[in-house]
Amino acid sequence: MRPGLAGIRKAAVQPRARRRAGPAGIGAVLVVALAAMTMTLAACDADSPTAEPAAEAGAKADRGAKAQVNSSADVNAKANAGAEAQANASPASGPMAASAMKVAAHETGQTRAQVYESVRQMSALGKQLFFDASLSGSGKLACASCHSPDHGFSPANSLSVQLGGNDMHRTGMRAAPTLKYLQSVPAFAEHYHESDDEGDESVDAGPTGGLTWDGRVDRGSDQARIPLLSSFEMGSTPAKVTAAVTAAPYADAFRAAFGEHIFDSDDATFKAVLQALETFEQTPELFYPYTSKYDAYLAGKAQLTKAELHGLQVFNDEKKGNCASCHISQRTMDGAPPQFSDFGLIAIGVPRNRALAVNRDPHFYDLGACGPERTDLKGRAEFCGIFRTPTLRNVALKKSFFHNGIYHSLDQVVRFYVQRDTNPEKFYPVSKGKVQKFDDLPQRYWANLNTEPPFDRKPGDKPALDEAEIKDLVAFLNTLTDGYKAGNKPGNGAAAN
Repeated sequence: MRPGLAGIRKAAVQPRARRRAGPAGIGAVLVVALAAMTMTLAACDADSPTAEPAAEAGAKADRGAKAQVNSSADVNAKANAGAEAQANASPASGPMAASAMKVAAHETGQTRAQVYESVRQMSALGKQLFFDASLSGSGKLACASCHSPDHGFSPANSLSVQLGGNDMHRTGMRAAPTLKYLQSVPAFAEHYHESDDEGDESVDAGPTGGLTWDGRVDRGSDQARIPLLSSFEMGSTPAKVTAAVTAAPYADAFRAAFGEHIFDSDDATFKAVLQALETFEQTPELFYPYTSKYDAYLAGKAQLTKAELHGLQVFNDEKKGNCASCHISQRTMDGAPPQFSDFGLIAIGVPRNRALAVNRDPHFYDLGACGPERTDLKGRAEFCGIFRTPTLRNVALKKSFFHNGIYHSLDQVVRFYVQRDTNPEKFYPVSKGKVQKFDDLPQRYWANLNTEPPFDRKPGDKPALDEAEIKDLVAFLNTLTDGYKAGNKPGNGAAAN
């Protein structure tokens, strides 16, 4: 849904799916090569009967390259080189992808084969680091503890926020988000404009992008830094991380990837760890495989059930669910699969989660983009209460929803959307017969709240969806889970997820 942010977000005229944020701090030649690759290579479906292998590999090259090209030069040249190897994981990358690979190799003084080997090494190390609890201050919390591969790289439990810290009993204020399908999220911009090939550049989409709930970091390595150093998450330090990696079974592999003297400096080691994690999290087959039933449906290899099709219609209907206005369900103009997010930041007035320790203070508010975790937009009222729109891919695997993890089922989430304004007493506290609506957002920021369908109603109005429509919408959302295996040929009705 389009946010109702006063003065900074206008109604978009084109679906917005794959974002094109140009990486900073890389060689001009590489920028040109990647820009050309971005504009010319068609994205694909892994299972599409019409997608050409070169286009498929090219799409992965586009996504992976943009994610990795601005690797830190001070880690080592292999970090930069690894970006392009990850991006061109298939030998059938197409001429433009191959050209970009050659440029990347030239920029770092490595052959194409060396570039491939660099990213292979870093990805392997990143995987080991991702599952290594010894990196944490407690020695009990790994990245995978909160980002389970079996649950779409989201938490495996239904806690609103995860437990961490040195005693494994501390809690933060936000739910752990998925790490999947982040490859297309653009760098944060206060005013995001469409690219030439996929939209109208005159449209100001407002605040968009960033990898966290408040959009405060743009790169995977910077995102990984946050939980590693957070006192209520992994609670570690660069020195502790270095000690853990030095003593790890993969220490020799770490030296081989980053240089014999990588452990001479805690800072250098820590940056290398972050780079390896970033590289691993750009592995296409793990983090953006596009293997859901809906992807198979778009590729003509599966049929949706009657309920799922109706749910899709409700999802897209601007007067019903209106979900697709922010969670894009159509292919992009160049044929890439939908990301199910426009990556915009939006305020929807999620109820206060009183189960969170931080909310015991009645004067505390998590205001998203204007703080408290993010500080550069502090004091700017138009950014208060807005959080980045997550992808809905694999949403059925999640067990807590919204930035504060207040709800624990898709049914609850959908009901909040369709009854927030018609039946607010179901979601907000009632005091002396009066509903305390939007109880987690000070009234001075209510102008930022979304008021587009289904948030365009008032108490006593009929909700946007009835019971059958809610059920069918949830059925459709279940088709977005990766790992679908078609049981029948198209036309015979494929099995549901």
